[in-house]
Amino acid sequence: MMWISVAIALVIFIIVALIRLIIGPTIPDRLVALDTINTIVIVIMIVLGAAFKEVLLIDVAIVYAVLSFITTLFIAKYIEKGNF
Repeated sequence: MMWISVAIALVIFIIVALIRLIIGPTIPDRLVALDTINTIVIVIMIVLGAAFKEVLLIDVAIVYAVLSFITTLFIAKYIEKGNF
């Protein structure tokens, strides 16, 4: 039952990061907030996978982490060029 409180705390963290994503003054701030949300979603998948003993959720979390990292790199490169 401890995983329920962990999941609730992580959802609260996502809400805080979502607020930062909406009111972020600059685009890099918003990118960091989006990356934080992606990281927390990965943590939620791993916690739920461990709680329910489902290896599939952990595998999906690994793939999601790689895609999230690649997407963050592409967005950062786009921001660096100033095309926004």
